[in-house]
Amino acid sequence: MGLKRTEFGVTDNGEDTCLYTFENAQGMQMRVTDYGASLVSVIVKDRKGNMRDVVLGYDNAAGYENDNNLFFGAIVGRNANRIGGASFVINEKRYELFQNNNGNNLHSGPDYFMKRSWKVEKTEENSITFSLFSPHMDQGYPGNVTIYVTYTLTEENEVRIAYQACPDEDTVLNMTNHSYFNLDGHGAGSVLEQKVWIDADTYTEADEESIPTGRLIKVEDTPMDFRVPKAIGQDIEKDYQALVYGLGYDHNYVLNGEGYRKVASLSSEASGIRMDVYTDCPGMQLYTANFLAGETGKGGTSYPKRCAVCFESQYFPDAVNHAEFKGPVCKKGETYYTVTGYRFSVE
Repeated sequence: MGLKRTEFGVTDNGEDTCLYTFENAQGMQMRVTDYGASLVSVIVKDRKGNMRDVVLGYDNAAGYENDNNLFFGAIVGRNANRIGGASFVINEKRYELFQNNNGNNLHSGPDYFMKRSWKVEKTEENSITFSLFSPHMDQGYPGNVTIYVTYTLTEENEVRIAYQACPDEDTVLNMTNHSYFNLDGHGAGSVLEQKVWIDADTYTEADEESIPTGRLIKVEDTPMDFRVPKAIGQDIEKDYQALVYGLGYDHNYVLNGEGYRKVASLSSEASGIRMDVYTDCPGMQLYTANFLAGETGKGGTSYPKRCAVCFESQYFPDAVNHAEFKGPVCKKGETYYTVTGYRFSVE
């Protein structure tokens, strides 16, 4: 039980990195690194009591440093997901971002938070807090801000991720974690037989470039409906425009309810492992790893297309440009705070 710290390799610019391993009384483990504040491993028991690492990732910092924008386990900021036209207006001033996704901006690149060394602010037996100073105009966003990310491994087998920041100017803050989950193990191949449930009656319609149109579309009688648990692969190849545009599921769901509540689940009949997703966010991107192509991960494992699924809690994509969406603008001196958790059990 408790915390163990080990070396995780040296970056190209000579920075030493560390891996932090936490274990609870049930034997569940969580591993995170100060390089990118990334989630490296989540090791849980299956129904037979065997341990499985259910998160895709790399063996060392070099893997994350050379990650080809796949975002394994990544903390994404200042803004997760897409901003249409790679620009936005705050207080009547237009800010231009880098165009890294068909004329739009995706995950605030190219100077990603996942490619930076974070400072360890505090460690406890079951948690660690990382911090990163993001200066005025970093990635194109106004305001100085220090961002804090706290990972906690609870005795309820939950990996809880809390984000906190307080900018000195009005700015965009919309953070997420981009972990890829496979409940049969990170190297087990396809997740198409694993079942997903999402507590959402609508999703945000998007164009061919995955930029929201502003319309909310009911999931009822569409392949987008996960209100009753179903296999990921059941409808993923259906001739439905949203799925054609996304090459599978890569869509923001409008979550029901408010506050910290259960919004989604993933379960595997093969391993017996179940993961419930909790968040206080209004939206969540379901992404079925449509763009993986056999990249090499932990232990030399190959990660093929659709070998994992992401549940990215967030404000809606491009919300800063849609007055009808709950806005991701954090006012000067106000505290941005959000929390998301992934809770594991056996069925």
